[in-house]
Amino acid sequence: MKNVLDLFRVAAVTPKVHIGNVAENCVQIQSAYDMLADKADLIVLPELSLTGYTCEDLFNNRYLLDKAKEGLYDLVAYTRNYGEQGAAVAVGFPFEKENELFNCAALIQNGSLIAVIPKTYLPNYGEFYEKRWFSAGDQDAQKIEIVCEKGTMETLFGNNLLVEIGTDKKVCIGIELCEDAWAPIAPGRMLALNGAEILVNLSASNEVIGKAQYRKNMLGAMSAGCICGYVYVSAGRHESTSDLVFSGHNLMYENGKLIGENKPFEDTIVIRDFNLTKIRHDRVANKTFSECKNHCQWRVYQKVTCSKPIMSKKDILAKLSITPFVPSQNLRQRSLEIFHMQVAGLQRRLETTRSKCVVVGVSGGLDSTLALLVTAKAVQNLNLPPSTVIGITMPGFGTTNRTKDNSVELMKYLGCDSRTISIVDAVRQHFQDIGQDENVHDITYENCQARERTQILMDVANKEGGFVVGTGDLSELALGWCTYNGDHMSMYGVNASIPKTLVRTLVDEIGHELAENGFAGMETVIEDIIDTPVSPELLPPNADGTIAQKTEDSVGSYILHDFFLYYTLRYGMSPAEIFELCKQAVKQESQYHFDESEILRWQKVFYTRFFRQQFKRNCMPDGVKVGSVSVSPRGDLRLPAEVEYEAFVRSLDKVE
Repeated sequence: MKNVLDLFRVAAVTPKVHIGNVAENCVQIQSAYDMLADKADLIVLPELSLTGYTCEDLFNNRYLLDKAKEGLYDLVAYTRNYGEQGAAVAVGFPFEKENELFNCAALIQNGSLIAVIPKTYLPNYGEFYEKRWFSAGDQDAQKIEIVCEKGTMETLFGNNLLVEIGTDKKVCIGIELCEDAWAPIAPGRMLALNGAEILVNLSASNEVIGKAQYRKNMLGAMSAGCICGYVYVSAGRHESTSDLVFSGHNLMYENGKLIGENKPFEDTIVIRDFNLTKIRHDRVANKTFSECKNHCQWRVYQKVTCSKPIMSKKDILAKLSITPFVPSQNLRQRSLEIFHMQVAGLQRRLETTRSKCVVVGVSGGLDSTLALLVTAKAVQNLNLPPSTVIGITMPGFGTTNRTKDNSVELMKYLGCDSRTISIVDAVRQHFQDIGQDENVHDITYENCQARERTQILMDVANKEGGFVVGTGDLSELALGWCTYNGDHMSMYGVNASIPKTLVRTLVDEIGHELAENGFAGMETVIEDIIDTPVSPELLPPNADGTIAQKTEDSVGSYILHDFFLYYTLRYGMSPAEIFELCKQAVKQESQYHFDESEILRWQKVFYTRFFRQQFKRNCMPDGVKVGSVSVSPRGDLRLPAEVEYEAFVRSLDKVE
């Protein structure tokens, strides 16, 4: 199968610099190039890496400037050894032009000097004195010759240059230098609005207390606002320490997310893949980006080409999580943020409806547990007694003692008005009314139970002047794993944008948070609920009383389905792209064991169920959005119910 992923691999390298010794710096750069020429599409080096950033008044010395040109000539020639497959490399050097000296970045590949970009903004405050040596390079592109004893190089010089790298697959990059990124109107922003998908910054940023975090915040915001990849490569600890120290703090961001970092004073190479599909999807989806582009046409940007073919990657050099909805850091804090959003949404709705009580169906499963925790907190915030929450457990033909007992126990800890209403007799009567054989365990057998439970909840709410809170989650809505006008329906769905993989995490984190703050002892029942298999409990249990019907046996792993859902809706990726990403994610996280045939099987099920069940989502109840993915027809997802999904499924046959 051909490589379907649009990836661009960049290496950030801070070699050991020899201040003022161009020949030795060339050796260091060539050594790095030898190591990475066939392992990256682009190699980025620090600002003034040919000479060293801290040469100070040596920049006025003719010998150093001549050697810098010769060193550049040697590097250009050296890249020819690797041919058209060799990586492009961005190197910093001082360049004299028409009696002015510029702090520049040169892009080199396969024996060609493709472009020279001067630094636009020169820092001349605090510890910086760049205007003592350099001129600002705010110039439109022009042809230049760089002449040295070894020969002549022709190229384009200017800071309105974009470089397109690739042959069949291409990526557009823009280059800026250090202070440019710190400017109120950063050149990189203009480059991005005019087509640059990856911004590259050759830098020499010294360290002072707090600057590393400030730098990260600034560059992350730049990457997010420009919807781009951002590569920042800084001078390292071998620069002069007369008054400053440099740390080689190298950073890579993708759409605002940190994907690679060489922490201060770590002498390592950062090499990562940028996913161009993510960048392009978000730029198309974000109309503000295109509107800004339309208002920034006061300058013409010129594109130059670099015909280095973009590598075909077998392994992705970026962290991939098989559970993309689950926060990877600060789990308790992020869980609380999500929980408080759910609570705030429900609290506002309760205030508006002026309900006397809140009714929740409690099954002893993950979804109803989370919904009950949210409801209890919303009622507490409104200074209402805990008994305002009416929790109803409704045992049926498949209910086990384990889930029933957990339901009752949970409600006891929360102080709910706990009620048990069996649905068995009512459903049997209904079976008689419609001629359903109780021994035939088909879809009618299951859905009659779900609808009876919904009827009880709605009718109790009417009787008590209450309000029914829905428990269904995002994954169930995506797969249509809910009974139409049964558990599909409520007056407000607090879990509507919480996928199943995140529900489990939230129940764990929030349950223990509440147990530590006023609900002591609740952690035991929470832990057992988390360990209980996901099941609607609509089919009779096993002979030993354990759950027989397990949801994931029927629809597949929620881990896989949530992965498919995330990349389908968040980035609009094709089935083949998602399959490749899923393989890589499983490979990276060895605790999960899904082979390729299993991934394909459930991916086909996902598309079939996702598109066929749109009619349910078209009339889903209100519910607050808490993450980047939602299936609400009033918000993020507008789809016709008649999508011909078979083409999505068939596209995976080529993968097989």
